[in-house]
Amino acid sequence: MYKGYLNLVLHAHLPYIRHPEHEFFLEENWFYEAVIESYIPLIDVFNSLLDDRVNFNVTLSFSPSLVEMFNDPLLRERCLRHINNLIELSEKEILRTKGDSSFEPLARMYNERFRRIRFLYEDIYKKDLTSAFRKLAETGNIEIITTAATHAYLPAFSSHLSSVRAQIKVAADTHAKNFGKRPNGIWLPECGYFTGLDKLLKETRIKVTFLEAHGVLNGTPVPRYGLYSPVSCPSGVIVFPRDIDSSRQVWSSIEGYPGDFDYRDFYRDIGFDLPADYIKPQINHDNIKTYTGIKYHSITGPNSEKNPYIREKALLKAEEHAEDFVKNRKLSVECLNSTMKFNPVITAPYDTELFGHWWFEGPEWLNFLFRKIDKTKEKDLTTITSSQYLELKKNKLQRVNPSASSWGHRGYHDVWINDSNKWIYRPLHEIADKMTELADSFPKAVGIKKRALKQAAREILLSQHSDWPFILKTGVAAEYATKRINGHIEKFKDIYSRMKSDSVTAEWLEKIEKKDMIFSEIDYRVYSTQFNSLSKG
Repeated sequence: MYKGYLNLVLHAHLPYIRHPEHEFFLEENWFYEAVIESYIPLIDVFNSLLDDRVNFNVTLSFSPSLVEMFNDPLLRERCLRHINNLIELSEKEILRTKGDSSFEPLARMYNERFRRIRFLYEDIYKKDLTSAFRKLAETGNIEIITTAATHAYLPAFSSHLSSVRAQIKVAADTHAKNFGKRPNGIWLPECGYFTGLDKLLKETRIKVTFLEAHGVLNGTPVPRYGLYSPVSCPSGVIVFPRDIDSSRQVWSSIEGYPGDFDYRDFYRDIGFDLPADYIKPQINHDNIKTYTGIKYHSITGPNSEKNPYIREKALLKAEEHAEDFVKNRKLSVECLNSTMKFNPVITAPYDTELFGHWWFEGPEWLNFLFRKIDKTKEKDLTTITSSQYLELKKNKLQRVNPSASSWGHRGYHDVWINDSNKWIYRPLHEIADKMTELADSFPKAVGIKKRALKQAAREILLSQHSDWPFILKTGVAAEYATKRINGHIEKFKDIYSRMKSDSVTAEWLEKIEKKDMIFSEIDYRVYSTQFNSLSKG
């Protein structure tokens, strides 16, 4: 028995962006960047740990919309094309920076890096990242859980529980299809919780979830072990609260490790530094300034003047910061173990894209972290997943009714429900009601009508991404988010009208299906009154 445990949770999500009608589409790059900079480097790190027989445990949460993009043949080929374009661009950079002692070695580093990414993606993983992650899960070191089907901010739909049930049910079914078993746990999008949500999770046999610290600390009654032990909701679903200190150290660019001046600067990119015509053949097809992933400068400080990035110094810092993180977690464990006489679990969840994409050295930091914890001789700290911890701690947990909460700014619903985006919810609720009407009217649809109803359900789900209200709040790519929301609403309304007038045609439906190819096996009846009545029972 260890004195305490580190429960590291990485949550991976991207909105479903797929535009076959365009040869190149700027927002699709979000997916390619995450694959190249975060997902493949993390798989590589995990496999190296396994090869070296390092004992480590981590939970990975994948949104079903992201997994659908992993599996999409069009996006797989376009991702490979993007990698090849980066290799070509880095070769141009080697020539352009020739003789520059600061930048030429970095250009060569990127070229080697992109070539390795291509080798792993094409030759080792066969462009199938779902299978690569599934194989990691089969080792027992990694637990894969799910999140809502299209990462909807569930509290925004608490008055329309059919939408919440559909998000959870479709997510669980999609997870089982892709990973071979139903998920034991779920990451609530944005840690968004409302009273009674645990009962809906229980309906789908979800056993574990995670909440922001105040969601548990403000619960009833007050948890006796604070943030360092899971609690049981009234339904029996187990909640692990997020540890504030662990989050701040890794997440914050101001107080945390990623803001160290020796690390690579995210914003200083050749996509903005160099002429558009130079970048355009590989990345900037629409002549719009954008990120390439090739960055030559360190954070340096708050001023605009940046020093050249020195990879060796950055990796030394990553190792130092891993050592510091382990030291601080050990101190917390020792303090709690000696004063409260129990074995605490420190739950530390982060967005997966932090590691590699936003924080370039993040995957290396994780590598150092796991290796340092494994080398610990004293039995004071080890990594563990939620399921492993619950198996270890068979004693009854304190029952707590959590409070409404999120991990967004100010801790509640402000980010996803505010003056910039509140207009979206009335039409989203209206089409959800109409979906229930359709599901009730056609309980045993077959043929083209069944296809149309499945597509209607897809349009509902795709309109509910938490990303859309978030983007509207930030104002970045707001026009795109608005088009996506309105587009899915209009397509749903068109399907609804044609179903009611019995005028669905194969040619018309195929065009929509080819655009939004997600959740091929979706059961539209998840929105029916009968399904929701049975679920309540």
